[in-house]
Amino acid sequence: MTPILRLRPAVLLASAAVVGLLIPSALIAGRQAGAPADTFHDSHFHLTNYVQQGISGPAFLKIMGTRVGRSTLFGIPLQQQWSHANSGDFAPTYYLQSDAPLYYYSFTDAYIASVYRGLSTQDQARFDPMITGFNPADMYGVDHIRRVLKVFPGVFTGIGEFSIHKEFVSAKVSGETASLTNPALDRILAFAAEAGLVVILHNDIDMPFAKADTEPVYLAQMKALLKRHPKTAIIWAHMGLGRIVHPVISSAGAAERSPGQIGIVEAMLLDPALRHVSFDISWDEVAKYAVASPEAITRVAAVLNKYPDRFLFGTDTVAPAGPAPYYAVFDMWAPVWKLLTPDASEKVRRGNYERLFNEGRRRVRAWEKANPQ
Repeated sequence: MTPILRLRPAVLLASAAVVGLLIPSALIAGRQAGAPADTFHDSHFHLTNYVQQGISGPAFLKIMGTRVGRSTLFGIPLQQQWSHANSGDFAPTYYLQSDAPLYYYSFTDAYIASVYRGLSTQDQARFDPMITGFNPADMYGVDHIRRVLKVFPGVFTGIGEFSIHKEFVSAKVSGETASLTNPALDRILAFAAEAGLVVILHNDIDMPFAKADTEPVYLAQMKALLKRHPKTAIIWAHMGLGRIVHPVISSAGAAERSPGQIGIVEAMLLDPALRHVSFDISWDEVAKYAVASPEAITRVAAVLNKYPDRFLFGTDTVAPAGPAPYYAVFDMWAPVWKLLTPDASEKVRRGNYERLFNEGRRRVRAWEKANPQ
């Protein structure tokens, strides 16, 4: 069985007692023996889709097999409305399949908790459920998160993936549009620091179809938000990229005043005020940019090797039907994996997940103990 923690057995068992989880001895033995290079922990996984349909916990465990040690577990906070006036008898299951709006679906958190609680203690140890069913534009959003922790103690490790600016999606959400400057979001991130919740935040770095040599429209606001919350463990999903929000492009002559995507990410990695920020490289739409050319592969691998502690791999698959679509995302990165040092490869695939989410588990359980229902 794939290992899930890097600690020595004695330390591991003590840590498990603190966290309130039973760690299977087979997983301890596996970590001591090392793990194959095609194994990983999944920092970004959706059990359900945009109409709250998906696969069961046991079905996902079967897909994970021995190749995936641990995974986050979350639904999608938005529900796609089926408007008969818009699509007739066609029932949309994805936000691009209808012009009807999206709305926040808070029951997703109760559903994820029920799936998690239905598993054995040994299987629960492989998952880190995340709270997603809150509106980041609502000043009461933080109260939903606090309430979920108290109603379902011992379950959740973090919040997210939730979105602020997202291509096509943001304009479809009913009600007030979320923004990086909304104090409701600051309240949420401040509480995440208090409770120890790991945050997975989706925010496009730029507008769709942005021109070369221009400052990404959301970059300054995003960095300002991150700097306002230095005690919050934040993972910027997809490095700010999307389906058509491509890596920031700069020409040679404009590089100094408008760096490209790699330059922007590296500058953030070097900024001591952002040392609490990590980046996930999830989604096949991100992988396509990373492996688009030999030059891109070399640049991406160089950054991962130089800053191995700041990146996490995730699939961003949504209720996969089986192993093939699930593992396809990891396999797309094969040209990059080949260029990584053993240390960088281990940290990006597993080590950084363990460090961040183990600490999240510990701190959230402590907060729950100090703040009973």
